Amino acid sequence: MDELIENAPCGLLTLSAQGEILTINKTMLNLLHYPSSEHLIGKHFNVLLSPSSQIFCQLYLVPMMKVKQAVEEMFLTLLSVMKEEIPILLNASVHDNHPLTCVIFPIRNRSALEDALINARKMTEDAYLEKEQALLELERKQQDLLQANQINTKIMRETERDLQIAKKIQETALTNDITNDNIEILSYYRASKSLSGDIFGFYQVTPQKYAIILLDVMGHGVSSALITMSLQSMFQKLISREAAPEKVLQELDQYLHDLFQNNQDAWHYCTAIYLNIDIRTHTIEYINAGHPPAILQVDNNGAQQELGATNPPLGTFENILFKSRTLHYERGTKILLYTDGVSEAFECNTLNHLLNESISCPLAQTKETIQSALENKETIYSKYNNDDQCFILVGL
Repeated sequence: MDELIENAPCGLLTLSAQGEILTINKTMLNLLHYPSSEHLIGKHFNVLLSPSSQIFCQLYLVPMMKVKQAVEEMFLTLLSVMKEEIPILLNASVHDNHPLTCVIFPIRNRSALEDALINARKMTEDAYLEKEQALLELERKQQDLLQANQINTKIMRETERDLQIAKKIQETALTNDITNDNIEILSYYRASKSLSGDIFGFYQVTPQKYAIILLDVMGHGVSSALITMSLQSMFQKLISREAAPEKVLQELDQYLHDLFQNNQDAWHYCTAIYLNIDIRTHTIEYINAGHPPAILQVDNNGAQQELGATNPPLGTFENILFKSRTLHYERGTKILLYTDGVSEAFECNTLNHLLNESISCPLAQTKETIQSALENKETIYSKYNNDDQCFILVGL
């Protein structure tokens, strides 16, 4: 870079197609407090991102670059060399075979002002609400209050009963674990509320083939649960007909577009990952639609590979062409699929470390290790406690 680019009033860097840092200017190094570019060149862009921004990039930046070759004003959080969080806006584009070019603007002052405005507004709304509640309490008669409480209690009991019934129906739709001489599939499922936006299924389609699908509908609660149940009915029918992965994801994507085409206010999108495993040819065919990357670990050496996004989430862009990827596996390979409620509960690469630590353990013990870490409240960030959590372990 020449001196003008090196000292530009904004951060500049270029990335390879795999997300590795190729060049970075002095302004960016100073912002992150790195003494020189040697500490970053060749490393993945994720080393500069907070855990939540890493997931956001996987769900949105990568798909957007594949579809539009550019993004504008994407909000992310960088981490300095001292792990200080730095809010930034990112513009990026790619042309022909050139590297991905990123322009970065720090927005510390803007974020502070927005936080101050949000806090001031919340304080005003809270004060107004308290005043209204106090006036209502003064105007109510004691008998009216008792009657309202009785009605409210009855409604809550009926609602809770209905939610519990719906939860049992939803859990009944989940497939049971599979264990035989050729494959082992174990699952963990916890809804944040009575109902969940996560849904999965795994099936022996033929004597040699197994299909695994994991979906995460935006949000959680009743609306997300209704969508997951309708999607579950669709993918179960498609998989039972031995439909190709491309066909399964295409049908689910079109269903979401048709469902909300006349009601954008109710729009929901869905991330999904689909695996077709052939135990005869030792191959895995997969599609990842904006879902957190599955982790594939080879048993004999512990080498890990991520099955990252191949397409945007379902229900986002119309007329998307879904394409699967195929890879070969060795006997003893483990695969971990999970929703963002699991990955966001840990620091970056924790799931990779947990898999690596249990490389020689039975799959059931690996599941217990991840489940124990997930349910240990001391290791969970409190702001993620209310998200649905689901993961699937596959032993080959």
